[in-house]
Amino acid sequence: MRAWRRGDERPPGPFRPEFWRSPLRGPWLTSVLGLVLLAGIPIVALTGLLSYAAYDPRLPGNDITPERGLLGFYLFDWPTDPAWLYRFTQGVHVVLGLTLVPVVLAKLWSVIPKLFAWPPARSPAQLLERAGLLLLVGGAVFQFVTGILNIQIFYVFPFSFYPAHLYGAWIFLAALVAHVALKLPRAIAALRSRDFRRELRTGLRDTRPEPPDPDGLVPVAPAPPTMSRRGLLAFVGGGSLTMFGLSVGQTLDGPLRGTALLAPHGRAYGPGPNDFQVNKTAASVGVKEAETGPGWRLTLTGPRPARLSRADLLALPLYTYPLPIACVEGWSTEQEWTGVRLADLARLAGAADGDGVFVRSLQRGGVFSHASLSARQVNDPRSLLALRVNGADLSMDHGFPARIIVPGVPGVHNTKWVRRLDFRSFP
Repeated sequence: MRAWRRGDERPPGPFRPEFWRSPLRGPWLTSVLGLVLLAGIPIVALTGLLSYAAYDPRLPGNDITPERGLLGFYLFDWPTDPAWLYRFTQGVHVVLGLTLVPVVLAKLWSVIPKLFAWPPARSPAQLLERAGLLLLVGGAVFQFVTGILNIQIFYVFPFSFYPAHLYGAWIFLAALVAHVALKLPRAIAALRSRDFRRELRTGLRDTRPEPPDPDGLVPVAPAPPTMSRRGLLAFVGGGSLTMFGLSVGQTLDGPLRGTALLAPHGRAYGPGPNDFQVNKTAASVGVKEAETGPGWRLTLTGPRPARLSRADLLALPLYTYPLPIACVEGWSTEQEWTGVRLADLARLAGAADGDGVFVRSLQRGGVFSHASLSARQVNDPRSLLALRVNGADLSMDHGFPARIIVPGVPGVHNTKWVRRLDFRSFP
């Protein structure tokens, strides 16, 4: 093999322009796909950041990214009204993210020749551009892959998902903003170079490569087309619609739940009123029936501490509300919950009006065996220590003998198998 000559020779394979031969690649196609992502990814990012805010990480015990620093500058007290807020934002985050996966893959395919440009950089400015591209592509792959694995509760990576996903989001967003600022004028020019409707009417026989471009996306030796641009866009759009159809049902109640084939735990959970989503079973977190039997007591701490049996709780005024429960994995459901108001338990313990509550579970270990709820959440009349669901006692897997239900909070803060409520003022 001849020695490479600096400047005019490239390594073999994908580093050579003639390796990439698809006649469909070009600035117009890349810009169309980029426009779709430019509309969708900011929504995915915004709803993801809102999900982090919904955890109220400034309250004790809730922070799963304690070293977030300035990345938490936007945090605010998560509201309880509307009750479906987290169900909506997280459902959009997960379903839209899955829907965009085929578009992301197509966009990466359309620009892959740039990833093998040689030499990697001819100037400091080009080096910065390449570094930004690496952060953009790497960030997108990291966010989508770890997010999908989290949806399926398949933790094969050697780090905590929550901080990694938050830090990765900010890195990706910074790279995206820089990339859009740099490429937007060229993308607009590319979009104007071809009529979209005419391109959708162009079949395989009339498909031609785009004119040569300075970015090297158009092949120098194009192969005969085996698919039109119309066909490729239809393929990508069909893939996105399929992803949407197989995931949106997990955010809806009714017949469409049966179509959610991408839901992490299936679609049927047993007969009767407790037939709805379970994220963690009692057995999986070490909660035993002996701990939840007649000897179980709920401990209230405050100026007037108390210990209450389940019979004591059932003797208190009970209230029933239809409330959703929604998890970070994207699934959600609305059920009818019956229980004692947290505000009534706070008064029973002598707590002040501005006190929140630190909830402890029988669950053994795990970052979500406890949670803090704000004073606003405690004082919402729909916030319950639930004892029943849909007219029946809670099942063990749904938190028997008692669980928290608060409108609008992430599912992990609706703590199951509650053993203690510490009412106190949070700084």
